[in-house]
Amino acid sequence: MVFLEKIKDVGKIGTGDVIGTALGAIFWFYLASQIEPSEYGEIQWLIGIASAISYIALFGSQNTIIVFAAKNLKIQSTLYFISIISSVVLSTIVIIVIPSFYEIDIGILLFAYVINALAIGDLLGKKLYSTYSKYVILQKILTICLGISFLHFFGFESIIFALGFSYLFYLKRIIRNFQEMKIDFSLLRSKLGFITNNYILLLSSGLHGQIDKVLVAPLLGFTVLGNFSLGMQFIVVMSIISGIIFKYLLAQDATNVENNRLKILSVICSIIISILGMIFLPTIIEIFFPKFIMISDAIQIMCIHIIPTSIAVIFESKLLGQLNSKYVLAGRLSGLGVMVIGMIILGSVYDIIGIAISLVLSSIVLCVIFAIGVQRLTILEK
Repeated sequence: MVFLEKIKDVGKIGTGDVIGTALGAIFWFYLASQIEPSEYGEIQWLIGIASAISYIALFGSQNTIIVFAAKNLKIQSTLYFISIISSVVLSTIVIIVIPSFYEIDIGILLFAYVINALAIGDLLGKKLYSTYSKYVILQKILTICLGISFLHFFGFESIIFALGFSYLFYLKRIIRNFQEMKIDFSLLRSKLGFITNNYILLLSSGLHGQIDKVLVAPLLGFTVLGNFSLGMQFIVVMSIISGIIFKYLLAQDATNVENNRLKILSVICSIIISILGMIFLPTIIEIFFPKFIMISDAIQIMCIHIIPTSIAVIFESKLLGQLNSKYVLAGRLSGLGVMVIGMIILGSVYDIIGIAISLVLSSIVLCVIFAIGVQRLTILEK
């Protein structure tokens, strides 16, 4: 019965993530069918810039909020205040400094990403899984409605602006938390080490997730980035189980609840999904996305990335749940280093195939370091 209850809670998170990911995929796949690969790549490049800068603002990272909310530590509003002020300052700097048509759009999207991360962290930490699902689904519905409308009325250049507005309703959750608890900077003192480590971790993991968008365009051009980004959209869809499991496990590990059967099941599912992707995705791309044929070979390599990632999130949840972020930080930084070096060297030699290989190598390095951290943590607990 206990295991069935866990599956039920995972299902509540999964409902939002599965439907949300499906809706998001529908939008991005539709967009890919309407515009050129170079235009698709340009949009992804701008999203990468906004996302990367948003991580700088998020002193109260999503994982930090989840752990503190799960432990019922009344520190969220203080972290919210710091993160929101930082996001407003950075958004203003982006709008003033970046001399392009997109400056306001990037500033709005940057702020939107920050309030999204803060609100989601609070919902998951408090184990409000049904409410979390409703928020995620609503945001994806707005993405489709606003994104497609803006595309046809104003052109692909307006997509960034539409994405930013799809997140603004998350402010409701932020305001509620400010009403429920006061800002108290004294609470930061005893937890500053954990918060700082998680902030640095967020920067490394965030850059790791966006480095392809930021670097591929200047290295290999928007067309290659557009093809690679479409491939990553497939990987995001196939990695949904790992994402759901991590969101569920982090609050559970923070309260010392074991979930071994669930962890094993998630890894088995990821292996099966990875194999199916390698078999069927090249054909799907050739039939439905003929303009993106460049990615059809590289996608098979990218599917391997799903397996070490599914294992890594289990280890990461265990480490963060015990307030031990040292090995998570080391893994993220190492993975980021492998990704950057691999993209520069392998990308220059093997083009998009080299970028795909770099993606897989970085996830393997990440997984190995996390595993070492969990092993040493287990030894210390004994």
